[in-house]
Amino acid sequence: MFKKILIANRGEIACRVIRTARRMGIRTVAVYSEADAEALHVQQADEAVAIGPAPSAQSYLSIERIVRACKDSGAEAVHPGYGFLSENQAFAAALKKAGIVFVGPPAKAVAAMGDKIESKKLAKKAGVSTVPGHLGVIPDAKAAVKIAREIGYPVMIKASAGGGGKGMRIAHNDAETEEGFRSATAEAKNAFADDRVFVEKFVEDPRHIEIQVLADNHGTCLYLGERECSIQRRHQKVIEEAPSPFLDAKTRKAMGEQAVALANAVGYRSAGTVEFIVDKKRNFYFLEMNTRLQVEHPVTEMVTGLDLVELMIRVAAGEKLPLAQKQVKLEGWAIEARVYAEDPVRNFVPSIGRLVRYRPPDRDDRPPEAVGSVRVDTGVYEGAEISMYYDPMIAKLVTHGPTRDAAIARMEGALDAFLIRGVNHNVPFLAAIVRSSRFRAGNLTTGFIAEEFRGGFNPGALAPEIAARLVAAAAVLHVTQRRREATISGRRDGVLATPEPDWHVRLGDSGYDVTVVGAAPECRVRFALGGRDYDLAVAADWTIGEPLFRAKIGGQAVTIQAERQGVGWRLIHAGASTGATVVSRRAASLAAQMPEKEAADTSKFLLSPMPGLLVSLAVRPGQQVRAGEELAVVEAMKMQNVLRAGRDGTVKALHAKAGESLAVDQAIVEFA
Repeated sequence: MFKKILIANRGEIACRVIRTARRMGIRTVAVYSEADAEALHVQQADEAVAIGPAPSAQSYLSIERIVRACKDSGAEAVHPGYGFLSENQAFAAALKKAGIVFVGPPAKAVAAMGDKIESKKLAKKAGVSTVPGHLGVIPDAKAAVKIAREIGYPVMIKASAGGGGKGMRIAHNDAETEEGFRSATAEAKNAFADDRVFVEKFVEDPRHIEIQVLADNHGTCLYLGERECSIQRRHQKVIEEAPSPFLDAKTRKAMGEQAVALANAVGYRSAGTVEFIVDKKRNFYFLEMNTRLQVEHPVTEMVTGLDLVELMIRVAAGEKLPLAQKQVKLEGWAIEARVYAEDPVRNFVPSIGRLVRYRPPDRDDRPPEAVGSVRVDTGVYEGAEISMYYDPMIAKLVTHGPTRDAAIARMEGALDAFLIRGVNHNVPFLAAIVRSSRFRAGNLTTGFIAEEFRGGFNPGALAPEIAARLVAAAAVLHVTQRRREATISGRRDGVLATPEPDWHVRLGDSGYDVTVVGAAPECRVRFALGGRDYDLAVAADWTIGEPLFRAKIGGQAVTIQAERQGVGWRLIHAGASTGATVVSRRAASLAAQMPEKEAADTSKFLLSPMPGLLVSLAVRPGQQVRAGEELAVVEAMKMQNVLRAGRDGTVKALHAKAGESLAVDQAIVEFA
C-alpha cells in the first residue's frame, strides 16, 4: 500500500480523498493555487505544495507543476478527483513516465473514453445501445445546420472533450443550431482547450441514469447499481439519487451488463461511470463514460456501504476487489443535493464572497434513529472565500433512509438546518424541488427544472401550512425576546413589563392578529390564516442568539432559521425566506398608514447579473436594438452568458469595455 499520495485537485473532493486516505494510514499532499492558500484541503492535508497563480491553466491544469510537486514531496501516487486533469490521458501518461501511480484507469482507457466521438464508436462496437447522431467532427456552423436537418430536430450539440455541462446546447431549429455551435465551441475551447463538437439526436422526455462500474487488475469488473441524475439545470446535475425510482430489476441488470461490457472492451480499471439516456419506455442509449470518480458518488456509497475512494486506491496499489457481483447489495435510498454559491432568484448567477456564517447540518440536527443518515461533503469553512476562479460548489448534502420517502424527509430537514450567510446560495431552490409533488412522485426527466420553474425560480406565496408555522414561530421568538429584555435591571417601571398576550405578526405583505398563551418552552399560539382558525401548541428549546429555532409546532418537528433584522426577524424554512415583525396591535394600525418608499428605476440600463468578465459587447452608442438581440457576453465560473435586450430601444451609452471585470448589478449599457 502507498505511504503517501498527492491529490491533484481542490475543494470538497480533495477533502473527501484526504478523509479516506487518513483512515487508511496514508499521508496526503495537497496542491494549491495562490487563490487557495487558505483553503480547507490545504489545512487538512499532511503536506501542501503551491503550484501557481489562481487561473486553473496556470495551476491545477499544469501537468508539469503537479508532476514536480509529486517528486518534491515524494508522493508515490496521485488521486485526480474529478474535473481538472482527472480525464486527461497526457497527465496519466506523464505520471507513468515519472514512475508515479495514477489512481484511476490506464491512459489508453482514458483516451478511448475521454473523446465523446470515439467513445460512441467503441460503445457501438461493444454492443452498447447508442443514440442516433453524426459522430464526425463538425467544421463550422453551416455544416452543423445541415447535419441537424438530416438527423431531425431537436438535436444536442456537444463538445467532444466536454464535461460538467460545458460546451452543450439543445437546438430546435437552424438559428438555434448556428448560435449553439458558436457558443458551444467557444465554451469548449475555453474550458478544455479543444473546440471540437458533434451533433446527436436529442431524446425527448429523457432520464439521465448512470451506472457505477469498478474494475481491478485481476479480471473482476462490477456494476454497483445506478444513479438517477435527471434533475439538471443547463446540463449540470442538481439532485441525484440511488437507486432510480424508474428502473426495474430487468433494466438495471441490462444496463449494468452493458456498462461492464464497455469497461472490459477498453481494458478499464478503477472506478468509472457509464452514463445513459433512458426514454419513457425504458429504452436506454449510451451517452458517455466518465473515467473518474463522479461528483455524485456518495449516493452509491450510502446504498452499497462501499468506500469508492478506498477501493480506487486499493486497485491502484494492485489489490483485488474484495467482492463479486452477486455480493453487491443495495440497501435503502440515498439522495444528494448540490449546494452552490449562486442566486436562484436571479437566474442562478454565480455569487462570490466570504462565507460570513457557515454551519452545515450535523448530528445535532438529526433524530436519534437517523444517526448516520446525513452526510455533508464540503471544501469550505466559516470565513472562507468563494472564488470567481473555480466551480461555485459549497457542499454536497446527502441523506439516506430505508425508503425514498424517508430519504426525502431527511433531506427537507437537513436543508432547513443548512445555515449559509455572506453569499447567495441555492438551498431554497433545492428545498422547493424536493418538496414538489412531481419530485415526490418520482416523475423525473432532464426537463424537470425547465418545466417546473418555467419563469425561473421565484419562491412565490407561502403555502398555508408553512405560513402558519412561521407566524407561530415569529410570535414565540418575539415573546421570548421580550421576556428576556424585561429582566434587564435598571429600567424604569412599566417599561417592557410582562409581555401582553395579544400581538400582530407581519409576515411579508400579510398581517395576522395572534394571541400567545403561556411562555416558552411550551405555549399556544392562536390566529386565523387563509379562512382557518389555528390553535398551535409550540414546544421550543431555543436560546436567544441561536440562529436555528428548533421546535414542535402543532406536533410536528421543524427547524426554522431565525435572525434579528432591526426590530424584526428573517425567517427561513421549507425553501421560503420572509421578513417577520411582531408589534402591538395598536402599532400595527399606525404602521399601516405609513407611505412606502418606491424603488429606483433601472429599466433603462443593462446591468451585469453576476460578477464576471465582460467578454464582448455587440452594440455601440446610437445603435437601435430589438427585443431578444444579443447585447453582451459575460463569463463567470467558466460559463459564458449571453445578455439580450428585453425590448426594442436605442443605445445611449456604454458604461463598460470588453475585457473589464464586472461587479454584480454594474451598468454595462444605457438606453435612451
